[in-house]
Amino acid sequence: MIYNLMKKKKFHTMKRVLTLICVLCLASTQAQKTTTMNTSVHQFTVEDIYGEPFALADLKGKKVMIVNTASECGLTPQYKQLQELYDTYGGQNFVIIGFPANNFAGQEPGSNESIASFCEANYGVTFPMMSKISVKGDDCHPLYTWLTSKALNGVEDSEVQWNFQKYLIDEQGHLAKVIAPRTLPTDAEIVNWITSN
Repeated sequence: MIYNLMKKKKFHTMKRVLTLICVLCLASTQAQKTTTMNTSVHQFTVEDIYGEPFALADLKGKKVMIVNTASECGLTPQYKQLQELYDTYGGQNFVIIGFPANNFAGQEPGSNESIASFCEANYGVTFPMMSKISVKGDDCHPLYTWLTSKALNGVEDSEVQWNFQKYLIDEQGHLAKVIAPRTLPTDAEIVNWITSN
């Protein structure tokens, strides 16, 4: 009888320990989900078009437009409006970051060197351009995985529809808006967002 009581007591103790472990695991998983959703774009370090590290954490306190670009697209002339926008509002509180990508109809086939030359020669681009990446699919860059996934950015799911899709990021590094590729960078919606407090 004593043996049975001891056995029963051990069983209840083990049950309590297992329940506690389950509760702790659940809390840990929930905490990880919360942490993931609350992360900002500032967690990423990317590579600029010259192969140097570019820490997005350095942009804390600035509004940012992230845009995937291409040199041989019908929307390529948007480089002109992007540069106009940067000339007008770039600097202290706003920055544009271009990410060349060859995801759509092979419209960005060049190397980083040729893209840099193209942007400078044809559009006088002075805003930061990054190394060529993939913005969708199995080889999607982690930054774009974050931008397009509500589970990660905490705001919305989206898909990069074409070249020159714009992602607007607030001063805290949170996703604020997704702007369709055909919307010009100088559109009132974008300008109003940049100039609003």
